[in-house]
Amino acid sequence: MPYNYYETTRFLGMVGFVIIGYNAYAKDNTIFMIIWFSSALLINPFFKLALGRGLWNIIDVIWVVLLLISLKKVKQL
Repeated sequence: MPYNYYETTRFLGMVGFVIIGYNAYAKDNTIFMIIWFSSALLINPFFKLALGRGLWNIIDVIWVVLLLISLKKVKQL
């Protein structure tokens, strides 16, 4: 994929994590707020972290699991 694809994905991911983090903050869910704001910092396109493909794959799986848990908690409310 072209480089701009990855930059756009990182930017949209950062914005998404900030929005989800703010929603967690509004609901006084401190643990998820910290997780999502930390994720926004980790994926930001401005100050990149070179963690290697293997570690990024593990982080992606963790994000999927956390997003599903978060979605399940929202549907329970």
